Amino acid sequence: MKSIIIYESTHHGNTKKIVDAITQKHNAEAVSIENAESVELSGYDMVGLAAGIAFGKFYKRMEEFAAKIPSGKQAFLLYTCGNPSGGYVKSITKTLESNGVKVMGSYGCRGYDTYGPFKLVGGIAKGHPTEEEIDGAVAFYNKISGRE
Repeated sequence: MKSIIIYESTHHGNTKKIVDAITQKHNAEAVSIENAESVELSGYDMVGLAAGIAFGKFYKRMEEFAAKIPSGKQAFLLYTCGNPSGGYVKSITKTLESNGVKVMGSYGCRGYDTYGPFKLVGGIAKGHPTEEEIDGAVAFYNKISGRE
């Protein structure tokens, strides 16, 4: 199964850490959201979307890109966030499924966060993602890609 992960990791590289762990252990490609428009998605069986969370959902550019994934594709979601309270994949999942994309699952973990008021206190979730959380992302990918 040929996979690509489109990622957006803007603040502390939290999301990029989990993407890099997956691509280092598997033959999956990774492309930043800035270069995603030039990728021909028809050449991939599965498309991963990986981003941080802002205001309760994936970053805006990733939400917009999700609408461009062709019908019939399989997708998976990866995210990092300062405070995991859940529900972060609802909006992007709805977009994908309404376009005929099958969502294979999602994996999220904490990530160091200094956005907004968190900067005043030195941030939250320092030291995240941990090695265990990164390994969890790889295990998630193993499961959805049939490599388990």
